[in-house]
Amino acid sequence: MLDKSQTSDIELICTIVNFGLGSKLIKAAKRCGISGGTVSLGKGTVNNRILDFLGLSDVKKEIVFMVAAKETAYQALEKLNDQFEFNKPNHGIAFTTSICSVIGTRSYKSDSIKNERGVGNNMYHVITTIVDKGKAEDVIDAATKAGSKGGTIINGRGSGIHETSKVFSMEIEPEKEIVIILSEVDRTEAIVSSIRKELRIEEPGNGIIYIQDVNKTYGIYK
Repeated sequence: MLDKSQTSDIELICTIVNFGLGSKLIKAAKRCGISGGTVSLGKGTVNNRILDFLGLSDVKKEIVFMVAAKETAYQALEKLNDQFEFNKPNHGIAFTTSICSVIGTRSYKSDSIKNERGVGNNMYHVITTIVDKGKAEDVIDAATKAGSKGGTIINGRGSGIHETSKVFSMEIEPEKEIVIILSEVDRTEAIVSSIRKELRIEEPGNGIIYIQDVNKTYGIYK
C-alpha cells in the first residue's frame, strides 16, 4: 500500500522521442524505480521559420507515458535527461504534470482528486486537443496563428491507446487524433481561443480541449 505522500503526489511523465527509442526509455526508467509505461506513435510538427521550440521535426515520434510518485518521477527524469540528452536539439522533450487520480494501474491508486492549481511557479501549460482524424493539422495551424511554436500529433489507433486513455481518465474512440502542445503560460489563452474558434470545439462532436500545468520540463527551446 502506498503511503499518504505517494497517493497525494502522483506525476504523469510524458516524453516525446524519436521513433524506436520508446522501449529503451521505458527500460531505463524501470532502472530508476518506475514500474512501466505506455508507448504511442505520433509525429512532430514544428514551424520551420523558428528554432525547434519542442526539439521536434516532422518525423515519426514515440510518446511515452509513465506514472510515478513525484519524488521518484523527478529523480528518474534527471537520470533520463543525462542518458537521452533532452537538452540537445532534436533529442526529444520530457515534462511532468500532476495526476489527480489514476485508473487502470495496480502500481498507483489515488481516490482523492486535487483541485488546486499551480501557485505561479509554472512557466508552461500542456494543451491537449482531441479531434476527428484529419483535423489535427487544423489544430496545429490554429495554434500557430496564436503564437504556438509546434506540437505533437498522436493517432487514436496508436499502440497502447486504451491504456493511455485510462491515464487521462477519458475514452479515446478509434479514428481520433490527439494533439499535444506545450505553451508558455502567457500564450495559452490565445492559443486555446484560436483552436476553439477555428475548430468550433464548442459544437457537439467537434472535439475536446483540456489544459494542465507543467511541473518540470527538459528539452524545450525558445
